[in-house]
Amino acid sequence: MSEKTGIEKLRILLPHWIEHNNNHIAEFVKWRQVVADEADPEVVELLGEAVATMEKSGKILAEALGKLGGPSEEGHHHHH
Repeated sequence: MSEKTGIEKLRILLPHWIEHNNNHIAEFVKWRQVVADEADPEVVELLGEAVATMEKSGKILAEALGKLGGPSEEGHHHHH
């Protein structure tokens, strides 16, 4: 098998990065709700801003993946 190009590697990595980003978003949302009554409202707001920023990052990463031709078939031989 020949050495993978950078683009081929990126088509494998990007879906994992997107999934990892989504997992962080879910954790931030959860903890924002957990501390909503006890934390400084500004902290709750900042966590919300982090969620919004990470959601935007996820969309940008998905757009990059689309421009590269979508996920590599090789990168999808397993599911989380």
